[in-house]
Amino acid sequence: MATAHLLTRARAGDGDAFRELTEPYHRELQVHCYRMLGSFQDAEDALQDTLLSAWQGLVGFQERASLRTWLYRIATNQCLKALRSAGRRPAREWNIPGAEPPEPTRLGEVVWLEPYPDALLEGAIDVPPGPEARYEQTESISLAFVTALQALPPRQLAVLILRDVLAFHAGEVATMLDSTVESVNSALKRARAGVQRRWPPAADREPPPASGSPAEDAIVAKFVNAYESADLDALVALLTDDVFMSMPPIPLEYQGRDVVAAFCAGVLGSGRRFDLVPTRANGQPAFGAYSGASTGMRHGTGLFVLTLTGDRICAMTRFDAGVFPWFGLPRSLPSR
Repeated sequence: MATAHLLTRARAGDGDAFRELTEPYHRELQVHCYRMLGSFQDAEDALQDTLLSAWQGLVGFQERASLRTWLYRIATNQCLKALRSAGRRPAREWNIPGAEPPEPTRLGEVVWLEPYPDALLEGAIDVPPGPEARYEQTESISLAFVTALQALPPRQLAVLILRDVLAFHAGEVATMLDSTVESVNSALKRARAGVQRRWPPAADREPPPASGSPAEDAIVAKFVNAYESADLDALVALLTDDVFMSMPPIPLEYQGRDVVAAFCAGVLGSGRRFDLVPTRANGQPAFGAYSGASTGMRHGTGLFVLTLTGDRICAMTRFDAGVFPWFGLPRSLPSR
C-alpha cells in the first residue's frame, strides 16, 4: 500500500516520493552497472542516467514486473548503450619514473578497469540471489571476475550478469532486452564458455581467507612489512608460482613468480621507499601506496589490490593514484 501511494505521488511529479521509491535500489544498481562497465566512474554515470530515465518514464511503468526489475531493465540498457556508443578509453604508457619494467608476459586484453570501494558495497551485495544464481555475490564483484566479464560482447555480458549473478528468469531477461527466451539462452551458453576461458573455476585454488579474519590479517601484515622494508625475498615468498600482476590502464601483464619478482625488484630497487595505507576494494585487501623522502611529503603513487588463495597472494593489481578519492585516501601524507 505504501509503495502504491508513493508511486501515485511520484507519477504526479513528487520528486521526494520518487527518491523514496528508488533509493533502496541505488547501491545494487550501481554495482550492476560496475559489473557491466568495469569502471566506477562510468557506473556512477550510468546510475544517474538510469534514475533520470526512470523519472521521465515513470508514467509508462505498467507494473507488469516489480519496480526493481523495471529499474534493472533501464540500467542494463543504459549500460549497453554506453558500451556500444563510446569507444573504450585507451591504454596508457608506463609512467613510473626510475623503474624500468621487465618484458611483459603479454599485453592485457582488458586495459580499462577500475576498482570498486568496499565501503559502497554495504547493502548492495547482501541482496539474496535467487536459487538459479551460479556465483556468490562477493565472488561476482572480485577483480578477476569483473575483468573476465569485460572481455565478453555486450549482449552476452548483460545476459550472464542478469541470469547467473542476479538470477532473473530467462523470460524476465528476454523482456528486459526486448528479445526471446531462445536468444537469451543461446547468449548465456556462449557467455559462460567465454568467462570460463578467462576465469579459472574456484575449485582450482584454495579459497581465500575470510575477510577480516586472523588468517587474512597475517598475510596482509607480511605483505606490508615486506613492501615497506623493500625486502624482496620476503615479498616473493608470499607469492604463488603462477602469481599474476596487472596495472590497468597500462597494458603490461606479468604471469609467474620469477617475472613478478623481477618487476618488484625494479620498483623496490629504485631507491624509493613506500608507506602503505590499508583499505579494501572489490571485497579484497587493498593499499594506497605513498612514496617520498622520510623528511618530506609522501605522495600517492598507486593503489594495490591483492587476490589471496590460502596463505599466499595469487594476483596483484595496481591502479593509478587517481582512484584515491573514492577510497577516502589523501593524495599525499605529511612528513613524519
